[in-house]
Amino acid sequence: MAKSPTPPKPTPAELDLLQALWPLGAATARLVHEEIVKERPEVTYATVLRLMQIMHGKGLLIRDESERSHVYAPAHAQESLQTNLLKDLMQRAFAGSAKALVLAALKSGISKKERDEIEQLLKDGDEQ
Repeated sequence: MAKSPTPPKPTPAELDLLQALWPLGAATARLVHEEIVKERPEVTYATVLRLMQIMHGKGLLIRDESERSHVYAPAHAQESLQTNLLKDLMQRAFAGSAKALVLAALKSGISKKERDEIEQLLKDGDEQ
């Protein structure tokens, strides 16, 4: 089986757009803009549309052109892209050490609830 190509690394702005698009699944630029302005009201529709066009060209989004308003969808699943970004970060910033990455994340200040969830995940993993 051929290995699927590694998705391109999104810029911070592209990652923000993907965060808005992933829950929608597929959407027009107008719908994505409506989601983004909830958090960042200064972002214009033209900026969102242009960014989506660039992301389509880079292979981060797929586009359905069968309707008058083009519908965009992520070209890669959220978990897949996040895993690739995490592997890249681990290699570049933590010399390939998952332990060092996790320890740095834990030291950055997590809530009691998050710590409890992590402990439960580790316990559940030991039981399997």
